[in-house]
Amino acid sequence: MANRIRIAVIGASGYTGSDLVRLAVRHPHIEIVYLTANSQAGKPMAGVFPHLGQLGLPDLISNDEADWSRVDAVFCGLPHATSQEVINALPDHLKVIDMSADFRLRDAETYARWYGVEHTCPELQAEAVYGLTEHYRDDIRNARLVACPGCYPTAVLILLLPLVKANLIDAGDLIIDAKSGVTGAGRALKQNTLFSEAGEGLSPYAVGKHRHGPEIDQELSLAAGRNVVVNFTPHLIPMSRGELITAYARLTDGTGVVDCVAALAGRYADEPFVNMAPVGVLPSTQFVRGSNNVLLGVIEDRIPGRVILISTLDNLVKGSAGQALQNFNLMFGIQETCGLEQVSLFP
Repeated sequence: MANRIRIAVIGASGYTGSDLVRLAVRHPHIEIVYLTANSQAGKPMAGVFPHLGQLGLPDLISNDEADWSRVDAVFCGLPHATSQEVINALPDHLKVIDMSADFRLRDAETYARWYGVEHTCPELQAEAVYGLTEHYRDDIRNARLVACPGCYPTAVLILLLPLVKANLIDAGDLIIDAKSGVTGAGRALKQNTLFSEAGEGLSPYAVGKHRHGPEIDQELSLAAGRNVVVNFTPHLIPMSRGELITAYARLTDGTGVVDCVAALAGRYADEPFVNMAPVGVLPSTQFVRGSNNVLLGVIEDRIPGRVILISTLDNLVKGSAGQALQNFNLMFGIQETCGLEQVSLFP
């Protein structure tokens, strides 16, 4: 374990926390020192997630039991409105990668409006760097606190930001149809994610009020240089993991589909985890499952002047834990792909 970076995972009993552990345990530069989960404290990790047995992981403990002087970095996978107070209490020497929503929104009033509680750490909110790796790489390298984007915003923004920045599509005329597996709702018991409720069906949820909407608006507005509000509707798919975005956009005057293809291909040509689907292939969740990859597609709409844009990723990997680990690598000067080389699981 010499020269390894010592980490703790706060909220290790959730889906994002456990997937972070799954990736980090084989990372050559990481030593997992603490796994915390207040409601499961005292249990072995294998007792909560049997698939993580036989890995020599530390038992789950409460946050109060951790000696933070033994740790260099913390991954936080707590629900919104809980991680901010926990992170605020951590020593300043720690680098923090937050997978919750508490530091994603740059404006405290916007956070309070959409999450229903006042932000208790506005100074930390101002310090946090938005962790969309491919677009904020330089800021992430020098950050102490990184706020990893939500899974939907990651898929949407990787797809749309280059096109909005290049003024190839009208940022004020965007319809985003989003679909995610049930792990996106977390591990807590919810009626709509019960097998008998979610299985063999497809249902919209949080229509017109999903909290990832203002996060998408925030970043697209920065790219467009004006206020942007998107039409965003998420749907629950009866599968464990995976996410697919279909966006409908109006092309700007003098722009064609081939310009959109060229812009995306050029922007991500050197990115290890973002790829364009081959000609004739439509992006599908099966092509990225279990990986940190994003697959993009551009299709000409039958309506003149419009384009259909598709993005897919694994909501627990690139949409959460994988992107968190990618940001960790940047923050500690490690090769960005380290620990994230997994090939997609297919079929």
